[in-house]
Amino acid sequence: MALGSPVGEEGPVATTLPPVRYPLSVLLLLLACFHAGAPIAGCVPDGAVASASAAPGARTTGAVVAAVAVPAPPTDPVVDRLLAAARADRAAWDRLAALCDGFGARPTGSKALANAIAWSADQLRADKLANVRLEPVSVPVWSRGAESLVMTAPYTESLALLGLGGSVGTAGVEASVVVVPSFEALDALGPKVAGKIVLFNRPMDEGVPSINHYGPAVAYRSQGAARAGKYGAVAALVRSVTTRSLNSPHTGAMRYAAGVAPIPTAAVATEDADRIARMTAAGTDVRLRLTMGATAQPDAPSHNVVADLPGETDELVLIGAHIDSWDVGTGAHDDGAGVIHVIEAMRHLRALGITPKRTIRAVLFTNEEYGLRGGTTYDATHGAEPHVAAIESDLGGGAPLGWTATGTPADTAWLTTALAPTGLGVLGEGGGADIGPLGARGVLLIGLAPDDTRYFDIHHTEADTVDKVDPAALAEGVGQLAALAWRLANEPRVGVERASQ
Repeated sequence: MALGSPVGEEGPVATTLPPVRYPLSVLLLLLACFHAGAPIAGCVPDGAVASASAAPGARTTGAVVAAVAVPAPPTDPVVDRLLAAARADRAAWDRLAALCDGFGARPTGSKALANAIAWSADQLRADKLANVRLEPVSVPVWSRGAESLVMTAPYTESLALLGLGGSVGTAGVEASVVVVPSFEALDALGPKVAGKIVLFNRPMDEGVPSINHYGPAVAYRSQGAARAGKYGAVAALVRSVTTRSLNSPHTGAMRYAAGVAPIPTAAVATEDADRIARMTAAGTDVRLRLTMGATAQPDAPSHNVVADLPGETDELVLIGAHIDSWDVGTGAHDDGAGVIHVIEAMRHLRALGITPKRTIRAVLFTNEEYGLRGGTTYDATHGAEPHVAAIESDLGGGAPLGWTATGTPADTAWLTTALAPTGLGVLGEGGGADIGPLGARGVLLIGLAPDDTRYFDIHHTEADTVDKVDPAALAEGVGQLAALAWRLANEPRVGVERASQ
């Protein structure tokens, strides 16, 4: 998962979700049920009306409820069909297992990614989608190579690490460690860190949604090497961006700054970051030796996968995810789940046998994790086409809680209307990294907001494997994506509709 920069995960496409809260009407309704002694499930029977002639002292559940009752949301039989179909089978999880177990990690430029791209196109063809094609994308390539981190003083111990994507390698650099909790603390030390290894020990804050706390912590991963290198540090280490760890480092993209000599950089487990911080705070000289075989190769050919469910007009509703992953784990949550959301949503939409008013397009983007070339190339090729909305799934396969969106007031009002029969709503601003360039053209951007309570536990680690994905939650995401795509493909946009619609 990336949040917006050309290389790396920190940038202009922000995702901000408020804490989960129940509407006041729901809270009042629950309170009414509690005082009335009624079971929640039967508290508001359909058509319940308060009796004006209730005997004194009689329970007045109906009267209380009538004071806070909310009109039933509109229904859409097609939405009901899509949700029921997605919930009824296990195809989504089985396809996710086929993707992750069959091809493993899918780093940019790898044979595994090329094979997964071909497999995804085959799935869409088998589901009888139209215009399934592979569109060329030239992508940057980075390889990890062998790597190690050894504490050489005050005692010898091998430490877990993962080099950061884009880092230069080193045949071996050994130095004392300086621990800093922030960029401000680094700036205060300035040249005193010259010749040292700088460890940025900035914890990711706790809280749900977890994505709200990702950006402030990931800044140290993306910028740490450039900031430390400016003062003459010989290497930079960062605390892994997570709130829970079992000695599991998390990788991710980083970037260098013009005019600053590149230094090697890697992530360490939170346990080791805290231990080294405690030791240095106590006055211990901690020395580390870092070895990294990381290399950058010339750009390589790759592809986006594109498929259509043709509509009555050429207006487009895009649903997308990224098919590449980092080179650790098998990219099950990031972003195999999103890939399967898209493939399976298209299958269910095609199975309806109903032509939508607008064309629904699936795009599986390549090279999101290390360059965003899939998104930028799609925009360069198709950006001028009449997209009315672009939806991205890139926050894992947890149970869907709602959506994030960025657009004009008219578009967000349109989205709210479209969402009404689905049971989900807009939770805050957001969108997605690969669809970000379309947003610059004025296209409404929408991002799936699943339960991410545990997402960052395994994000960009060896543990991002298919066993961490709940089949029911994955299927619900499929249904909700299909339902929203259908609604946006058919809901009128007041004032801008074609005459035929």
